[in-house]
Amino acid sequence: MTGSTVRPPAYQVLADELRADITSGRLQPGERLPPEPELCVKTGVSRSTVREALRLLASQHLIVTTRGVTGGSFVAHPDAEQLADGLATGFTLLTNSADVGLADMLELRRALEIPAAGLAAQRRDEEHLAEMRAALFNPAVDDLDSMMAAHSVFHSAVAKATGNPLFELVVRPLYQASYGEDVTGNLPPAYWERIDADHRQLIECVAARDVAAATRVAAEHLDYVAESTKF
Repeated sequence: MTGSTVRPPAYQVLADELRADITSGRLQPGERLPPEPELCVKTGVSRSTVREALRLLASQHLIVTTRGVTGGSFVAHPDAEQLADGLATGFTLLTNSADVGLADMLELRRALEIPAAGLAAQRRDEEHLAEMRAALFNPAVDDLDSMMAAHSVFHSAVAKATGNPLFELVVRPLYQASYGEDVTGNLPPAYWERIDADHRQLIECVAARDVAAATRVAAEHLDYVAESTKF
């Protein structure tokens, strides 16, 4: 007896087709999708199926639907914050699974942070330096949540200083991901003092446009993090 292939529901098939048109660039940001009646005729599905497909695309932030005479469904403009939020959720789910561990995340951080530090030293402007300095914390008075939030903002600021928006897009969710109390609750006593010192040293290197020193500080920083989280 041969097994039968389960076909996805019609709304899923239509959503996949429209998503392919969007991600391939055949449908550009701001471009209006065909009206619902036209999609019904073109695809041979019911209006309720079309609406379900559009709802799915809207939930994935691929389209925006407006009402009124000039309303309709339009391809959404890329939103870095929404994309980062989605990636952050994925990172958190993976780090809480058996498939991805902290060592994997640190390996990714190493691949991103070290070159980002060098690029930031090359390309930064005064506004970038101001953002990095504004993200410093005081380990003597700040609580854990405040330091972790500042830590995330600091590395996002370094990524932004590279001038490459893709660094910022990937780095932001990486630091928004939750690592669990088993990690944050077992750090060495002086851990956050060292992190603060490293951040301040990196700012000095970036301000001096010293690429070699910036990449060295970033590498040594990650060496310390890796050693401190070997439980």
